[in-house]
Amino acid sequence: MEINKDQIINALKTVHDPDLHRDVVTLGMIEDIEIEGKKISFKLVLTTPACPMKEKMKNDCIKAIQGRVDPYAEVHVELSSRTTTRRGPDDTMLRGVKNIIAVVSGKGGVGKSTVSANLAVALSQLGAKVGLLDADIYGPSVPLMFDLVDARPSAREENGRTILEPIEKYGIKLLSIGFFVDPNKALVWRGPMASNYLTQMLTGGDWGELDYLVIDMPPGTGDIQLTLVQTVPVTGAAIVTTPQEVALADARKAYNMFTTESIKVPVLGLVENMAWFTPAELPENKYYIFGKEGGKRFAEEIGVPLLGQIPLVQSICESGDSGSPVALLDGSSPVSLAFRQLAESVAQQIAIRNATIDPTQVVEIKS
Repeated sequence: MEINKDQIINALKTVHDPDLHRDVVTLGMIEDIEIEGKKISFKLVLTTPACPMKEKMKNDCIKAIQGRVDPYAEVHVELSSRTTTRRGPDDTMLRGVKNIIAVVSGKGGVGKSTVSANLAVALSQLGAKVGLLDADIYGPSVPLMFDLVDARPSAREENGRTILEPIEKYGIKLLSIGFFVDPNKALVWRGPMASNYLTQMLTGGDWGELDYLVIDMPPGTGDIQLTLVQTVPVTGAAIVTTPQEVALADARKAYNMFTTESIKVPVLGLVENMAWFTPAELPENKYYIFGKEGGKRFAEEIGVPLLGQIPLVQSICESGDSGSPVALLDGSSPVSLAFRQLAESVAQQIAIRNATIDPTQVVEIKS
């Protein structure tokens, strides 16, 4: 019996995206079906290049066709991706950026900038187009963590506006206040001046086409956070904390800020950084020096996903100080694997968020 396209489509309707809970045909994920005898090929278009379920979905498609159409069919599935977005044609701000991720923390010292840098690197390595904006105005880390301390972005005038050209390294577009100020001098700015600088880097940066713009926010819940949500529609926030109770208390404040009725930015989930300490000479050992699974319990309490648990290891510090984020290491490193899994989780939650929640609106804060 000759295999036809309708048979293939009906078989693939039994394959469901495990996150979106709808079949891959209805979701428009199947393209370019070709049939030549028992040879069947098509594209499976994923919602993100960082999809953690891609191999499972590919195998499910093959099994569905061989189980429902022909057990001897030779099935070739080409994996592709089209990162989802809830931004529309009327969104003129950062027009080419599909998703804006705010990486936030309630307090300093929890490793938020390290998480931001390695999240951006891991997303890029998974095939996404990524930008990283260092909005930590008073403590910028990007120049050091990417070995760009002496770098200066180029600028051009366009229609009376200054356009900044992000510096590209490791496949990531980068902008930071640290590119424009003396790293040895304290930045003594009032809130409005700092907010203006953030707006300039956001709206004046030539970010081009990006799947994800990761924004490393300053700690706390102040002017910069308000400026961000008043300027661009943030796709979602990832909250970084350690397992320590004092850090969790401040993480709760960050969660409350972004979910308050006047702001309503979706929280993608929680990142538990420094989840345990593992010495290089004893890679199987875990020492819970800041407490055990405090971040996991907090995520369960507030009803958000635990995006990842990042161990505290010496290589994170060494890589950051040398300008080569640890996520660049191959997957055999436990910490680089942890950041890869974090990137997959973030991409997964953004795909779910885009499929289930209305677009984020730019906030109007009433005095």
